[in-house]
Amino acid sequence: MADKKGMSDKVKGAVNKVKGEAKDQVGNAKDDQKLQQEGQKHKAKGNVQEEIGKAKDDK
Repeated sequence: MADKKGMSDKVKGAVNKVKGEAKDQVGNAKDDQKLQQEGQKHKAKGNVQEEIGKAKDDK
């Protein structure tokens, strides 16, 4: 289990990035800037979570 320290954060990050991309694209298609902004926030959160997971793996 010790070799999977950051895996949870990386998975959560990937999920948030996918969810964010979907919201961003739907917001773009519907011309809904609020939905696009939500999507961009989720993508940014996902990127941070993935980086945290990578940092945990490097320890």
